[in-house]
Amino acid sequence: MWGGVVRAGVGFHIVWAEEEDRPTMLTPMTTGFIGRLRANDQSAWFELWETFGPVVRAQLMKWGKGRIGSQTVQDLSQETLAALSESIDRFDPSRGARFSTWLLAIAKHVLGDELDRRGAQKRGGSKRAAEFDESWMVSAGGAGADEQYEAAVFRAKVEKAIRMTQKEIDFADFSIFSMRVLEGKPGKEVAAAFGVSEPTVSRRLARVREILRVRLAEVIAVYSFTAEEAAEPARNGLAPTPKQDAAASDAMFDEAIGEIYHRQMELRKQDQATRL
Repeated sequence: MWGGVVRAGVGFHIVWAEEEDRPTMLTPMTTGFIGRLRANDQSAWFELWETFGPVVRAQLMKWGKGRIGSQTVQDLSQETLAALSESIDRFDPSRGARFSTWLLAIAKHVLGDELDRRGAQKRGGSKRAAEFDESWMVSAGGAGADEQYEAAVFRAKVEKAIRMTQKEIDFADFSIFSMRVLEGKPGKEVAAAFGVSEPTVSRRLARVREILRVRLAEVIAVYSFTAEEAAEPARNGLAPTPKQDAAASDAMFDEAIGEIYHRQMELRKQDQATRL
């Protein structure tokens, strides 16, 4: 279970229900983020879109199947934020919907409105925007999510934790982490590049890894509405380090982070190419 230490000594936890595979209550970090959205906190909107914008745009392109262009996708991604703004006051994550489903349902609603509008124009008429269907909020509901989309949402969370870590630590320490983990360079090569010993590289890498684990726990706590989402790090090789096998666990953690980061960077490259 993810939880425990966060910045400024603030703790968080998830209380699991005995008969349902979801939390009986949201973490304070999650409710705090939702509260910022409801208060129209612009930094919260930017944070949401900076993190998940490429994932949603890729999904809109996939759904569009060539019927919509890149500029329309960009416009619809902005409209998705507007639709989210209008529905946030009615949003109740305790009903069991995943965070990823929340994003996807709003994007699908916006795309459906756009396609209906185009169809009505071709027929010489007009089409009023449909009311937002909130049936997806229950745990059994769905919005066409698949494993590829869910994996992309998780990778976006990991990337955000990496960015948070980068802003927090010394430039040299993150550069060592970047070369060793994100670029996969051998420890000997990294040590030579920085003029330090391999044990020094290992120690500095361990400090970065420790901070990254904490930041990842924070991000997961904010953007997870269900127990299934909260368990995603463990399923992806990012579980907390067992003391009895720390070296092997750290190696698995580094490998998983590197692979996730590379795939996320490919998504961002594709997203940028499409928008340009």
